[in-house]
Amino acid sequence: MFPIARVDAVRKADANANTPLSTLIERAGHAVAANAMEMLGGAYGKQILLVAGRGNNGADGRVAAEVLRARGARVDELEPTEFRAVDEKYELVIDAAFGTGYVERDSWDPPTQCDALVLAVDIPSGVNADTGEVHRALHADITVTFAALKPGLLFGAGAEFAGDLVVADIGIEIPQSDQLAQWVELEDIAALLRFRAGSAHKWNHGVKIIAGSRGMTGAARLSADAALHAGAGIVHAFVPGAVQLPTSPTEAVWHSLPDEEWGTVIDETDLRFQAAVVGPGLGRADATAKSAAKFAVDSPVPTVIDGDGLYAVATIGADSLKASRSKRVLTPHDGEFAMLMGNKPDSNRILAAVELAKRSGQVVLLKGPLTVVADNDRAWVMECGDQRLATAGSGDVLAGIIGALLALGQDPATAAVCAAHIHGAAAMRLPSVGMTAGELPSAVASVLSELQIHG
Repeated sequence: MFPIARVDAVRKADANANTPLSTLIERAGHAVAANAMEMLGGAYGKQILLVAGRGNNGADGRVAAEVLRARGARVDELEPTEFRAVDEKYELVIDAAFGTGYVERDSWDPPTQCDALVLAVDIPSGVNADTGEVHRALHADITVTFAALKPGLLFGAGAEFAGDLVVADIGIEIPQSDQLAQWVELEDIAALLRFRAGSAHKWNHGVKIIAGSRGMTGAARLSADAALHAGAGIVHAFVPGAVQLPTSPTEAVWHSLPDEEWGTVIDETDLRFQAAVVGPGLGRADATAKSAAKFAVDSPVPTVIDGDGLYAVATIGADSLKASRSKRVLTPHDGEFAMLMGNKPDSNRILAAVELAKRSGQVVLLKGPLTVVADNDRAWVMECGDQRLATAGSGDVLAGIIGALLALGQDPATAAVCAAHIHGAAAMRLPSVGMTAGELPSAVASVLSELQIHG
């Protein structure tokens, strides 16, 4: 995991470091040079253009240039005001013009056309490191950043300019209290996961799912299938208004609920289950929303609230969940977030997720190109999957995975973080075109099996 921090937090940590500034610059420059050589397949005979400002960002670039020259590269240097075009002889441009120190009044007008590879030092100059707003910037192939990821590298237009991200450790530690969030990679997940004990009984890891509606059972089937493939010992699925119950997955136990007032079916027998899921495909009729809202608040076990369950919560207010007997995991996309909070999340998606987590008193998994999980004032960010997940039913699968991990004893925030990565990793194993949500559960089982073996 890597910290994500605002510029002022990084500068504070920089100032409090016991290491001299000259040493930090030396380390940063060597990290830039190492990545430049990796991009070019070596340094000898390479033509490189360094654009270096007068601050620490420029100093980092100049150290890198010295290292590269010592390895046989030819490195020419320009000041930011001189940078108007990229000669075709250059194979790499190192952007050390301003980095996080850029302000709009700086004279910086990089060329829009650049056929050379581009390495940005800390952040592409012209990108607001805290917001991702872009004034004028050169598209980077790789950004080598130091100590922490900056929000502007991950969100907003800045993410499009940053390219691949490398976090270089130069000896600056940022206290957790000064971090916005933690960046989580798939490699981190194996150490977080829990699996069934050898002595486990199916009822040690039971999941109750309330999903689907009359004639619309697909969401219920997907959530149930995902929960079973993610490690649930037994799944009971309840479909309000169902005249004919689904026959798959055959391992799930299927029940019909009345169209109305099914929220009253909650009783202490639900304690047989270790987790619950409510919402996928329920519909938004008034009676349905009333029952779903009651279940969302009253369920005695950790519960995933997804899809139409979030609409139901919005009808009573997200703060109503503070009365819940156990932790909830809310899984909104931007539209559902707007129902709960009154507006869509802005470019600061970490803060948006944290605000909903505080309002509801619950864990929030905010869906998007980057997934943000928040629990009170703690947050985690991750890149999970790709456009393959932009397909009907994939969210129902995610809800089932989270439910299974809750039933296996994961704390809700960890369950949400792990489920998001597992969901994305499963999608990446399937065809890049034409993947359907129904294919995901089997891939989920494969991902989990590998994580168990290699964890």
